[in-house]
Amino acid sequence: MSASARSRGPVTRSLRIAAPVTVAAVAALALGACSPGASGSGGGSSADAAGQEITALFITSHEGAANLLAEEYEELTGVAVNLQIVPYDEIGSTLQLDQQSGANTIDVAAPWYVSIGDLASSGSIQDLTSWIDENPDIDPEDFIPSIYDPYTLWDDKRWGLPFDGDTHVLFYNEDILASAGFTEPPATWDEYVEYSAAITEAQSADGVYGNVIFGQKSPLILGASFANRLAGFGGEFVDEDGAPVINSPEAVAAAQSLYDALASAYPTPAETAFGEGNSAWLAGDAGFIENWTDLGVNSQINPDSEVVDKWGVELLPVGGDNTTPRASLVAGFTFVVAANTEKTDLAKDFIAWATSSEINTELLVADPQTGIDPNRLSSLESDEYAAAYPDLQRVNRATLEGALAWPTGVNATQAAEVLTDELAKLVAGEVTAQEALDAVQAEWEELLG
Repeated sequence: MSASARSRGPVTRSLRIAAPVTVAAVAALALGACSPGASGSGGGSSADAAGQEITALFITSHEGAANLLAEEYEELTGVAVNLQIVPYDEIGSTLQLDQQSGANTIDVAAPWYVSIGDLASSGSIQDLTSWIDENPDIDPEDFIPSIYDPYTLWDDKRWGLPFDGDTHVLFYNEDILASAGFTEPPATWDEYVEYSAAITEAQSADGVYGNVIFGQKSPLILGASFANRLAGFGGEFVDEDGAPVINSPEAVAAAQSLYDALASAYPTPAETAFGEGNSAWLAGDAGFIENWTDLGVNSQINPDSEVVDKWGVELLPVGGDNTTPRASLVAGFTFVVAANTEKTDLAKDFIAWATSSEINTELLVADPQTGIDPNRLSSLESDEYAAAYPDLQRVNRATLEGALAWPTGVNATQAAEVLTDELAKLVAGEVTAQEALDAVQAEWEELLG
């Protein structure tokens, strides 16, 4: 066990985490600078808010965070937060349908950042540019720079505030690596394939495999597995002008690397989503898994985890001519305000509070885990995060040096689905990496221009 692994201990608090974020301090934030009506949009005082309610839309994997936020916000302001929970691949369409149908039941939501352009262009969310500019307490400069623009900016306007940083890193099982004769995790994607194959060959009879590949056909699953390698090989989805470059040599090499890893993956990769993959990891049945940094929290505090103090974490490997590890912004989420809400002031104040440094720090180290990663520089560098999970803090700093973000303009959601459809053909062995990405390039040129 490494020294860093020994330094990671389970957080021993319940829902109110091991952090000096006092109720008084958070109350001051919620009822002061971020109090209902302080957004400058004509609302009443904080006293007027007590007894009111808002409806917030979250994805299923954020339900724990949503419950914590709802409980604390009501305690601090008297405003009830009604939660609506949907699958991660339905949140954008749910919000858009709610607004376009005239139902208008949703006040705030936390959709995938890739959908920001589609939601804004369809008139489903509010332009928050002036509100953010006029409220220094939001402190936009504290948001991690590589996250802030992709998560909020479209058409030169700001449409939300980053909620969940969500970068992928590489976790490895120290015992499995040692038993296979490896003393260090792979630094390159070629080494990843090599190490995975050796582990699977030696241990698959015992139910242990070299890696978990999230290969189920979804942009946030299979698309993420490709994006991790695209970042490692130094590729891009689009160039500086927004034109697709998805069939570049770097992108084709990334897709080929993904295909090469399938042979040693936990069965069966084409059907593996987060539930199956994370369960295999927590059971100690996989040497490697690419995942969000909060998997480290789950690995330590989940009562069913067989990998407590047996795991390590590193930046994503590199590939080809690229020698600099880069973060992959796989599935970040952004708080937005619904276009047709009649509770704009409350909605704005809730998201300002919920995306604050104090609350993000609390969510990072909460027990039970909340599935939230750093959104701010100050929470990333907080003493609480450093004390609880120093290795996770270390790898999350990759976002400070830039990151690979998905396209976020009009039709970006459809473009992500097109990519996933072609990658699924690659996983099934129906096309080559070059054929898959040539097909994506052709469709993206029509969708993204």
